[in-house]
Amino acid sequence: MERNSLSLIYCNYCYADLWYYSIGSEADVEPLLIDLHGRKIGYYHMPTFLATESGNLVFQVPLRAMLAIDCWTHVFVADGVFGLCARGACFEDRLNKEFWFRFKLLGKVLYEGKQLLECTELVTVGKNCVIDPTAIIHSPTTIGDNVTINAGTVIENCIIGNNVNVLQDCQLMLSVVGDGTFLPFRASLFMTTIIENGMVAQNACLQMCVIGRSTFIGAGNTFTDNNLIPAPIRSRNGHDKLSASNRPVLGECVGHNCRNGAGMIIFPARTIESDVVLFANHDHRLIDRDVDYEDSDHHKLKDASKHPRLHPRRGEKGLASW
Repeated sequence: MERNSLSLIYCNYCYADLWYYSIGSEADVEPLLIDLHGRKIGYYHMPTFLATESGNLVFQVPLRAMLAIDCWTHVFVADGVFGLCARGACFEDRLNKEFWFRFKLLGKVLYEGKQLLECTELVTVGKNCVIDPTAIIHSPTTIGDNVTINAGTVIENCIIGNNVNVLQDCQLMLSVVGDGTFLPFRASLFMTTIIENGMVAQNACLQMCVIGRSTFIGAGNTFTDNNLIPAPIRSRNGHDKLSASNRPVLGECVGHNCRNGAGMIIFPARTIESDVVLFANHDHRLIDRDVDYEDSDHHKLKDASKHPRLHPRRGEKGLASW
């Protein structure tokens, strides 16, 4: 029997306990039904020839969110759907219900001479930040301390941590960017989580991905998010088995301390294990299957020891557990 702590979210936080029974229920248990106030929210249009069954892609976005984190796809849902999308839905709900909140926003807009989605009531900026006046930042967005955002960058409904550097013409939408991340020019993130101290080099495009800490994504990497034929997308579940993701589009997961060389193309829902290094060459540019540490390209180098393994699998002999 395993116990896990979860959060119940609606603008403020409460806590609930969830119990898992590994061999089934051992006692009479009555289910607890919680109204999450879910609403259907679309986020982009899919051409009918690519989404023959689903058409426009939508989420059931809850105003109250509860989610167990068992695998990387749950991190994507927690940060994107149940986090940023739900935050936007909470804002719309409050705007419709609270007259004084609308009045306060109107006052901010008139005083600052900005559009509604750009006013400081909805875009929170920390201390010692440098933001170019040509950058476009739409709410609800939270920016931490010591952040630099350069010219031409567009940020929409994101959370950006401390000590983040975003260079020219980057595009960030519905993404969580962890502390210490560096985004050189023209990096693009859509519904993507970077945990911390990552780097996504120029012209890389990440969609619906989860990137571990201290990981480098090389220039021109493309993380695709849908199958070219309408086949189900499978991903690793909490038992490390491939199973249906129940999603028509889904990005990829890259573990901690990874290095992706320039120009890689990664197929939807693939997982790259922590501490993996991948080099792009004529025979090895497409990642069409999950990559384990044993498949890392750095093993072929005489200097392989310079890239130590920092995140062994749980319970692996001879290495500390993570």
